[in-house]
Amino acid sequence: MSGTEPRHVAHESVEERLSEVLGSAEEKIAEEIIAEHDLHEVKQRSGDLPAGEKPGEKPGEKQADDEDELPSMSEQIAEQLGGVRGLIESSVPVLMFVLLNVILSIEALGLEKRAALLWAIGGSVGSALAIGGVRLARKQPIRHAVNGLFGIALGAWLAWRTGDAKNFYLPGILLTFGQTAVLLASVAIRKPLIGYAWGIMANKGRQDWFGNGRLFRTFQWLTVLWAVSLSVRAGIQAYLYWLGEANAIGVVRILVSWPIYAATFAFTIWAIHRVTSAQKQEAGA
Repeated sequence: MSGTEPRHVAHESVEERLSEVLGSAEEKIAEEIIAEHDLHEVKQRSGDLPAGEKPGEKPGEKQADDEDELPSMSEQIAEQLGGVRGLIESSVPVLMFVLLNVILSIEALGLEKRAALLWAIGGSVGSALAIGGVRLARKQPIRHAVNGLFGIALGAWLAWRTGDAKNFYLPGILLTFGQTAVLLASVAIRKPLIGYAWGIMANKGRQDWFGNGRLFRTFQWLTVLWAVSLSVRAGIQAYLYWLGEANAIGVVRILVSWPIYAATFAFTIWAIHRVTSAQKQEAGA
């Protein structure tokens, strides 16, 4: 320090140097504490996170995009109809009725026609109740089982009251014809029900397909196709009902109706997917 330097400047210089020394000491102490307790910040990488979790996302927190994602149309329709298991379960009571009615009606067993019918009704209703009970015990949805039980119970009541096994199938035949009429009516008023089903199940509830001419026409003729499919199924059963062939109706319902339904369903999925995929490609071109 020179003799000509003002006193206050020298004083400030000492304070600055002292501050720098203390600051360096504090930083060194802080680094020693961080190193000793392993307090260094760790950046999460996507590979270190639990499955489905993203960097910067709180544990268990889902992104908004994930919440908006919906299953495919085929998955949702299958769920609504009970899936493959639902189709099998709905066929079991009918199969029980047919088998018991045929076996117990054999003359060698010596059972009266009405007694055989009673056993067939009991087996059908009992199997429907058992299916519902198993689902309930497993805490699974019983909506499909309840719906099936209602139809079985109504058919069983008609068959018992009239004493004729063919009336067991009458509610199902009438219901199918009713569904056919509703589908055709929706086409006539240009509000095809297949389009509404697609909007609810695969388009997040939006019914904006009315403004899409190609998709609208597709839904129109697909709804007609479903009406034709249902009318064929109901028509065959109605003809056998008129002939009094009760057991044949049950066989047709299991071996003919379900294949027709499956083929119509698969074709519907394919037709809609073809149109929507083509329009996405055209929009991206």
